[in-house]
Amino acid sequence: MNILNLIGRNHLLFKTDIEDNEKVLSNKVGSSSFLVLGGAGSIGQAVVKEIFKRNPVKLHVVDISENNMVELVRDIRSSIGYIDGDFQTFALDIGSVEYDAFIEADGQYDYVLNLSALKHVRSEKDPFTLMRMINVNIFNTYKSIQQSVNKGVKKYFCVSTDKAANPVNMMGASKRIMEMFIMKSSQSINISTARFANVAFSDGSLLHGFNKRIEKLQPIVAPTDVTRYFVVPQEAGELCLMSCILGDNRDIFFPDLKEGLDLISFADIAINYLKQKGYEPFLCDSEQQARDLMVILPKEGKWPCYFTVSDTTGEKPYEEFYTENEIIDLDRFENLGVIKNEFLDHDDKINNFENAIDKMQVAKKWQKSQIVDLFKQTLPNFVHEEKGKFLDSKM
Repeated sequence: MNILNLIGRNHLLFKTDIEDNEKVLSNKVGSSSFLVLGGAGSIGQAVVKEIFKRNPVKLHVVDISENNMVELVRDIRSSIGYIDGDFQTFALDIGSVEYDAFIEADGQYDYVLNLSALKHVRSEKDPFTLMRMINVNIFNTYKSIQQSVNKGVKKYFCVSTDKAANPVNMMGASKRIMEMFIMKSSQSINISTARFANVAFSDGSLLHGFNKRIEKLQPIVAPTDVTRYFVVPQEAGELCLMSCILGDNRDIFFPDLKEGLDLISFADIAINYLKQKGYEPFLCDSEQQARDLMVILPKEGKWPCYFTVSDTTGEKPYEEFYTENEIIDLDRFENLGVIKNEFLDHDDKINNFENAIDKMQVAKKWQKSQIVDLFKQTLPNFVHEEKGKFLDSKM
């Protein structure tokens, strides 16, 4: 499948920027040691491959998913092969005591890259998963930054999201609060990050779901009014590596929209996807009709589709990478933009946020409304509309 054509492009977005900076990237990676957290997820695997193929001195990968880690190793061995450096993987939870012991036992890295995250808007549907999102996206990040400071790490990178710019959902807001914690920590260690588009066919994404629906002979469902920017996995890895190696303290990298990156709806991608698979989309009037027609239509070269407008909590109709109040540098790179941040003191808001969450966790009792209110206190411009319906209630 040609993923680039599917998302409306015919070339890799960062090709020129990678070529222009390859000497620096190769020299830095080839003389440095790396720890990649969340390295077996879709973005994490792409980042690990970008580092691995430039022959690092040491590359350690941590991820909670044992199965994904196994596939990462098989993929690397079957494509790139081997390096002289120390390459190891560890199936660990960043929030666990085992991970803390792992860091104490070694922890000697030049660069730490954190790609771990709860990335789905649907994770805010209940108060318990929402609290885990806070722990993973905010507090695990903050903990791993402090550990990096204590171990003398040169540079820390963590991934943010385009949904952190003017967030409308709790996932995006959690990443925006994470950026505030990064700002605090940037006084002690150099940190850079990246906000970027949806990674096409990443695990759990709607596009990844298209593959599963074809595999399981099930209808294709997509919203007609939700548009997104997309990058392919290789571009995600390149963006993260360039931000980590080339970014200044507090820089946020993002894809520059001046060339090759356009908003595209999920419904349009679904149509392109089916055409590449050799099927003509057949638009249905209901979920049930789509399920029923699966018995007949694929044999005729048609695939049942159910396209609707979005009516679930947390869905933003479009994406953006920065706000009007942020300072943007569009001149340094060809197809990369950089948000330049001066230090801002958010200590009062951060302390209030930490204390409030700690009280909820100690009591082992909290409501989603409490957390939403706390997010609004921490991010005064945060607009969250509760629609009472989530993606789990749809096909």
